Amino acid sequence: MEKLTLILSGNESSFTTFIDPPIHLDKNDKYEAALLSIDMYYSFPNITNENNNFSYSTDNGNTWKTITLDKGSYELKAINNEIQRQLISNGDYNQETNENYISITANVSKLKSIVHISHKEYLIDFNVSNSIGSTLGFNPSTISYGYNESHKIVDIMKINSILVSIDIISGSFVNGVQHPVIYSFFPNVAPGSKIVERPNPSLAYYPVNRSTIDRISVVLTDQNNKPIDLRRETVTVRVAIRKVKVIKNSIKKAIMELRNESIF
Repeated sequence: MEKLTLILSGNESSFTTFIDPPIHLDKNDKYEAALLSIDMYYSFPNITNENNNFSYSTDNGNTWKTITLDKGSYELKAINNEIQRQLISNGDYNQETNENYISITANVSKLKSIVHISHKEYLIDFNVSNSIGSTLGFNPSTISYGYNESHKIVDIMKINSILVSIDIISGSFVNGVQHPVIYSFFPNVAPGSKIVERPNPSLAYYPVNRSTIDRISVVLTDQNNKPIDLRRETVTVRVAIRKVKVIKNSIKKAIMELRNESIF
């Protein structure tokens, strides 16, 4: 066996594919593997039940209401749209002009968020449990009428890199610790879009650590080695395995062939 390709699919961040019949590699040879492609959807959420509460008051803090965002993958504009949609549903908007009293935008140059409150009796409380405030870059605080810039950079992207690990390789390290990561990347598409990732400009091969392959486990984690929530969307990984070419042996074989042909 000089080279083969394996296609592995699952809908969890960790899944195992059983190989039937098992692949038996020649124990006298060395083999290496590389990721050919990974296809999946940008479905992993940045809004969960840990950061989905938006608490506000329409009467200067006498009473409070809470908007809860559904679990999902949101950009800043999508967060603003959903909050404004629920404000309208609650009747908390300017019904004469159909304008919202609360808007969330981005300060692109500073990588911060801007919350503008255009009604003097409206307040927003980022002190509540599971507040969306930290995602928007705000410290635990209450903000009021006018222009409010977040204290910190927006923390809307929880994942900085997706690590693809398969348990049949070795020779890869993450933060100084050996880990079977065959590839890492970050999606170059918007949330909800299809990710079609191909290594570029060339494949990176890693040593295969076994001679019999009867199963392969694939694990997708973030840069901190935390499992990625795929929300049951399918991920498909293609892996190539090939025999390592030993140049010294190849030269010997070529010389022997030339001698047999009476060239030497």
